[in-house]
Amino acid sequence: MRYFLDTEFNGIGGALLSLALVPDDGDELYLTLQTSEPLVEWVERHVLPYLDSVSQQLSCPRLTRPDAAHALENYLHHDEDPLIVADWPEDIAQFCNLMITGPGDMVDLRHVTFLLVPMSNFSTAANSKVPHNALHDARALRDHVLSLE
Repeated sequence: MRYFLDTEFNGIGGALLSLALVPDDGDELYLTLQTSEPLVEWVERHVLPYLDSVSQQLSCPRLTRPDAAHALENYLHHDEDPLIVADWPEDIAQFCNLMITGPGDMVDLRHVTFLLVPMSNFSTAANSKVPHNALHDARALRDHVLSLE
């Protein structure tokens, strides 16, 4: 199965704030994470107010990193060969970092494949119903890629 990924994070290389996976068809995943890191001004203005702009069904309390890692594992555990599609390298980096649960330990996900599809003439945020919300941005990415197929 193919899953479209988007994340929101606290500036380049900063703490992961939210992660969304939107499959071609089926249930979506939306996670929000706790952070004690001071937020950069742009994130505080453009991301934080929209973290909870999702349906109640997908609403998520702020999780610890270990809880978010296990939620990701539980979501993907049924798929033997998930393909994660992203339009920005930091999204893939944030996903991979979330898979790490400790020194030498990671969630039990195997055969995960990543596909980076940079969109030079497309902005997920500009085409999202709620810009800078990972779930809505991932949906915009999915819809755009599907429209090209």
